[in-house]
Amino acid sequence: MLHWFQNDRFPLYLAPMAGVTDVIFRQLCKEQGADVMVTEFVSAEGILQRDDRTRHYTDFDDSQRPLGVQLFGSDGVRMGEAARKIIDWKQPDFIDINFGCPVNKVVSKNGGSSLLKDCPLLASVAREVAKAVSIPVTAKMRIGWDATHVNAVEVARILEDCGMQAIAVHGRTRAQGYTGLADWDVIGQVADAVRVPVIGNGDISSGADVEIRRAQTNVKGVMIGRAAMTNPWVFKEAKHYLATGTHVPHATVEERFSFMRRHCQMAIARNAHMGELPTLRSMRNRLMNYTKSIPGGKWLRQRFSQIGSLMELEDIFAGYLEHQATHGHEHVVNANMETDVE
Repeated sequence: MLHWFQNDRFPLYLAPMAGVTDVIFRQLCKEQGADVMVTEFVSAEGILQRDDRTRHYTDFDDSQRPLGVQLFGSDGVRMGEAARKIIDWKQPDFIDINFGCPVNKVVSKNGGSSLLKDCPLLASVAREVAKAVSIPVTAKMRIGWDATHVNAVEVARILEDCGMQAIAVHGRTRAQGYTGLADWDVIGQVADAVRVPVIGNGDISSGADVEIRRAQTNVKGVMIGRAAMTNPWVFKEAKHYLATGTHVPHATVEERFSFMRRHCQMAIARNAHMGELPTLRSMRNRLMNYTKSIPGGKWLRQRFSQIGSLMELEDIFAGYLEHQATHGHEHVVNANMETDVE
């Protein structure tokens, strides 16, 4: 068994998200209590062609362990070769195979969730990667292609037979994308059908959500994705709830500002070759995400959408505090500060 499941541990995974879970964001979520990391997905062909940009996605710091590098592709032998190259560069704790990505540019190349429609090819990919490497191989999948082709239990059994040592299941079909609700009944069926650990993924945004899914299914861990984009403290909050049954107070505005400042500083330091302006441009969406659970968030988002320097960041923070002091009473905010209405 993978060591992070031993002794009845119930790990909280940070879900791999393209353009989000880079080395900096993973480090920040690790500090907030995330147990297991998975990189953004990387193309097996990009790895084999020694694409420097692709290789960049596999970077990680040892403090982020246990960590897996996620690969996508449709040629098992080539993916196995790519996995060996990654292990030669830097030894991850596991290789994860992407059978879940719904994005057209991946699906059109017969990668990601498209393989859910071709179980023999999916089996070949899983088997060849597991055979090619000496470290554990896991898989991430969706429950099916669409509502009429929900085959998660069948696929999970195939993956287990092909040597996957854990399976993460996103409770939506490919057709759903990120709409509608995750189907945790199907996730539960998968967890009952295989002997390897199943990690449930979908609509987890609080410790209470984690506790409910742990109690109602046989999942051995959960994976948190989009909730972490707006609330990286969700891991700390969830662990506190699981340990005590009580909710820890949400991160304060000051704590959020401190987090945003640190994220920007780390990004600028890591991307020194790019310069401050391009780096802050790339941070705009991230900063706007961090405002989605505080009063006056709309005011902040308007300014973050054009931010270009750390000095501007400080000016925006100061302006926000002044704005709230003057106009805060105009905002309708619910008691637990989960949304802002303006």
